[in-house]
Amino acid sequence: MNFKYTYKYIFLVLFLLISVAAWSQTTVVTGKVTDGSNKNGLSYVSVSFVGSTIGATTDANGDYTLRTTQPYTQIKVSYIGYKDATYNVLPGKEQVINIRMIPLSTQLKEVSIKTTKKAKYNNDNPAVALIRKVIENKDKNRPESYPFVEYKEYDKMQFSLSNIADKVKEKRLFRKYKFIFENKDSLSYPGKTLLPIYLKERLSQVYYRKSPEATRTVVLGEKSVDFGPGFDSEGVGQYFKHLYEKVDIYDNSIMLLGRQFLSPIANSAPTFYKFFITDTITLNTGKKLVKLNFTPRNTNDILFEGEIYITLDGNYAVQKAGLEINKNINVNFVRSMHVDQDFELNPDGRYHLSRSNTFADFGITAKRKSGMFGTRTLTLKNYEVNKPHPDTLYKARPELQDEEVKNRPESFWTENRLDTLSTAEAKTYKNIDSLVHMPSFRRTADIINLLFAGFKNFGKFEIGPASTFYSFNPIEGFRLRVGGRTTADFSKRIFFESYGAYGFKDDKWKYLFATTYSLNNKSIYRFPQNYIRASFQRDTKIPGQELAFTQEDNFLLSFKRGKNDKYLYNDSYRIDYIKEYENHFSYTLGFRKLMQTPAGSLYPFINTEGTATFQTLTTSELTAGIRYAPNEQFYQGKLFRAPIINQYPILSLDFTLGVKNLLGGEYGYRKFDFRGDKRFYIAPFGFANVIVEASKTFGQVPYPLLNIHRANQTFAYVLASYNLMNFLEFVSDHSVAVTIDQHFGGFFFNKIPLFKKLKWRETASFKMLYGGLSAQSTPSIHPNLYQFPVDENGVPITYALGKTPYMEGSVGVENIFKFIRVDMVKRFTYLDHPGIADWGIRVKIKFDF
Repeated sequence: MNFKYTYKYIFLVLFLLISVAAWSQTTVVTGKVTDGSNKNGLSYVSVSFVGSTIGATTDANGDYTLRTTQPYTQIKVSYIGYKDATYNVLPGKEQVINIRMIPLSTQLKEVSIKTTKKAKYNNDNPAVALIRKVIENKDKNRPESYPFVEYKEYDKMQFSLSNIADKVKEKRLFRKYKFIFENKDSLSYPGKTLLPIYLKERLSQVYYRKSPEATRTVVLGEKSVDFGPGFDSEGVGQYFKHLYEKVDIYDNSIMLLGRQFLSPIANSAPTFYKFFITDTITLNTGKKLVKLNFTPRNTNDILFEGEIYITLDGNYAVQKAGLEINKNINVNFVRSMHVDQDFELNPDGRYHLSRSNTFADFGITAKRKSGMFGTRTLTLKNYEVNKPHPDTLYKARPELQDEEVKNRPESFWTENRLDTLSTAEAKTYKNIDSLVHMPSFRRTADIINLLFAGFKNFGKFEIGPASTFYSFNPIEGFRLRVGGRTTADFSKRIFFESYGAYGFKDDKWKYLFATTYSLNNKSIYRFPQNYIRASFQRDTKIPGQELAFTQEDNFLLSFKRGKNDKYLYNDSYRIDYIKEYENHFSYTLGFRKLMQTPAGSLYPFINTEGTATFQTLTTSELTAGIRYAPNEQFYQGKLFRAPIINQYPILSLDFTLGVKNLLGGEYGYRKFDFRGDKRFYIAPFGFANVIVEASKTFGQVPYPLLNIHRANQTFAYVLASYNLMNFLEFVSDHSVAVTIDQHFGGFFFNKIPLFKKLKWRETASFKMLYGGLSAQSTPSIHPNLYQFPVDENGVPITYALGKTPYMEGSVGVENIFKFIRVDMVKRFTYLDHPGIADWGIRVKIKFDF
């Protein structure tokens, strides 16, 4: 296969589908709306095409943009306190119409809201006084204010190709797929012609208890398109769900696109938002509402703009909300994102969320051309409050088996779907099923899966990952590897994994054989896990190199700085048991026999006196660990699972017991390892990832069994490693470490025009490691212990940490070309060690919004 042309073919397909096809005959009207008396820009003026529902509101500067593919000839402009105005437009053209609004002789009377508080920014503004009333009453307006509440929730997520030109489907490449292009929806979102390609529905019953607090969600049914074994539809769905988190306007912060947005009714909202009273409304029930518009005080901050409707019944509840992400913030590929929420009046006189619709327009370029359009709609009905249930109902328990939930008949959805599907949405399941059965599509999906996921699927098994097929290092020379694993089509309970590798310099085979048995009849990649895994692995290992989500023989990691000849040949026999609970507490139990044989400059192991050499170090270990990760979420697919970082901590404690004389074990020792991870959101300064670690080893052991601190001699930036520490440079039997990785999200660069245009973002990190080596494991005191490694001149290359901690820091720029992070890293201590780098440039690849 000529991969050069394969790449071009794949990217041509993606390019045509997502970014090339433009609107045809689109009317685009832009301009500025100003006050005719002072020429100041007017915010939140309504501008719409006459005779349509297509409209927009002006931003904080008075600017507006209208688009349509329909032949409308006029726009109407209206704003409270000003005369309505109508202007002619030319259909199918781009044009600029600046508008001056004429004030009415009789102005709208202010809504008077009394408050005893005086805020720094209110300036006697009644809108700020009103929003403070909303903040004061937040707690009582949330469903969680009731002792008990329950409701049904229907969750619909849909992604579509948007505004694909008709001429695209006539191209030879897409003629076979005409039935997909004909399934258009041009009514749901004015100005958008959508071709649905992904749809997922979920119906749940939610139970909440205030004391002791507990929430239980019972999934009643789930339905999703399936792109076949070569495409992980479920994993894609989990990723989209993370981008479109559930929005609770009563929370102080709202997570969207992996970012934390400050709610317009957060406790500190008056400090960051400007508020305007723009209308008063009387409902059919006689209840009055006030319409509040809001806009960021600083348009570069991660904030919303939009409107909320507030009740004047003494509850000051939100009855309706429209939130739009501030277009000036630093975010990739998102042209616009909007959240609409509706709240219904319940018999008890309170408003409960009835519908929340989040939709976003994605595109490679900022221009309004073709791209992706995604929506997530939550419909909530059948609220019941203060209806207690037995305690057993609120306890987490295994729900219905996945297959039962996912195979509900169509009659179930017809009777229970709390929303309606559009005509185009209703055809999505059938169209995608037809697409998947087309050989040409399956071939294309296989190639894309190999390129981006690294695996080639063959139904019951798959081969990969592709990044490990070829690599090189000083010990093995050129290394070729091929491996694979079984899939759920082979078995849903038992999984096999294996690979074989060969080094052409050391003429040695390396291999892995592993089998995993699921004890809860679920895939081992699904939460909650409950399985037993047994494995044997013979392979090389660099002491101190630890990588997350990446294979050590990844081709790109073959390139390293400095001298890299410290290796071990390891034979590892393992058996592990893992058990997870619904509350995200888990534990592991295991046994490992490890035989370590030195290679490269480590060969051979030699005692301090130089009187004895050792070819192999054998240990037998019993292991146990506990982990607690409250509210943890995963990118969870058929054959992978990766955690989604959120604001909740992850805590783990591991214990290792080395047993002497058990299956050849040479040493007896005990080791404890603790780790805590936490992401801190620091609005408006982005977020910081913080890692705290501690380790302690009891017993006399040689240096391969000490804590060999994670080092990195590659040119990649690795968060959990010390990027300017050499492999095997530091060992200890007690240590404490702190890592802080700060992401400012463009807080500073957004104020610099060039950087703002490039959408670069600032990063900074600091890492400190403090520890030491007790007398019992110090080779200079105990000659029977292995000598620390030295170079060819007898100069030590491995050290125990002293009273001075190891420290390094970095400053960097991320989001270069949307996916590259570059850090300049500086080492602050132990600068006299031979062969070290006191500074360096490191690169990290990460796709993010």
